[in-house]
Amino acid sequence: MRENNLEIAAVNRSTLHIRERSEREEERLSVYAAKSKDAGREREEEECPIRTKFQRDRDRILHSKPFRRLKHKTQVYIAPTGDHYRTRMTHSLEVSQICRTIARGLQLNEDLIEAIALGHDVGHTPFGHVGEEALRKIIGHFEHNEQSIRIMKVLARDGLGLNLTKPVLDGILHHTGEGVPFTLEGQIVKTGDRIAYLCHDYDDALRAGLLVQGDLPENVKRTLGEKPSEMITTMVVDMIEASNGQNQIKQSLEVSSAMQEFRQFMFSRVYNSSTLREERRKGQCIVQALFEYYSKDIEKLPKNYLIWAEGNETQAVVDYISGLTDNYAIDLFTTLFVPR
Repeated sequence: MRENNLEIAAVNRSTLHIRERSEREEERLSVYAAKSKDAGREREEEECPIRTKFQRDRDRILHSKPFRRLKHKTQVYIAPTGDHYRTRMTHSLEVSQICRTIARGLQLNEDLIEAIALGHDVGHTPFGHVGEEALRKIIGHFEHNEQSIRIMKVLARDGLGLNLTKPVLDGILHHTGEGVPFTLEGQIVKTGDRIAYLCHDYDDALRAGLLVQGDLPENVKRTLGEKPSEMITTMVVDMIEASNGQNQIKQSLEVSSAMQEFRQFMFSRVYNSSTLREERRKGQCIVQALFEYYSKDIEKLPKNYLIWAEGNETQAVVDYISGLTDNYAIDLFTTLFVPR
């Protein structure tokens, strides 16, 4: 028995050494990098013997139900029939890859980057920004980044939340909107998210026949390139060069200006295009109809949602509907409103 206890103790010391070795981040990372051992949680808990706090956060997000649902949530095209269009899940993975490349170039914390990137869009509604706009019209205020935080803190793990570290939550909350993340890693995701969705939505628009390569503005082609891979490389290299040795993440004026022009082009020609307008209208109608149905008869809602919302019926309905995938929302609408 004594020998077994000694063996267990030796194993525990060995695994603990793994995490401690990983936490010596000041030896390999920039002075501006976030350090996992300094990160706090709302609820203190025993440390993992192998993984750092940021690695643990990444794994909790990756293995969560809200992350898995992203594979059936819209990026641009509502319930697309083709196999190669982006979903929220593939978008999140692509954001993670782009941002980790930038982080490695600047010797910042890739584990923190990965956790923020994988979790930044879990609060998106069915039909993407279409569903977000529909809920905003109904209740007056709805932002997917704020819903992502609610999922991470309250709804995930059947109402227990994931108890993520504060730098991860901050990066998710401020990946969009006016706020600026307090870590450089979060700032990378804020810009890297835009790089990813512009380039990859452009790629999908070419595939869908909404655009051809010659449609790009001349300044965008000249500054960023014409192929999505070229564009990503240009913007990633520019961010690394502009931010190297700095205590904030920057872009050069030339690339930042071209990126803004690219964004305006995408909103005009793709996101707000007449081709997608009818599908967007249908998506909004589905969200509005489901919201009205459950609001009028709250007993139809799965009971846990009312518990998690602490009796707030509107919040419970918002939590339920915003968590639906595209196809589930369509099937639910069909079951409730379409005669057999």
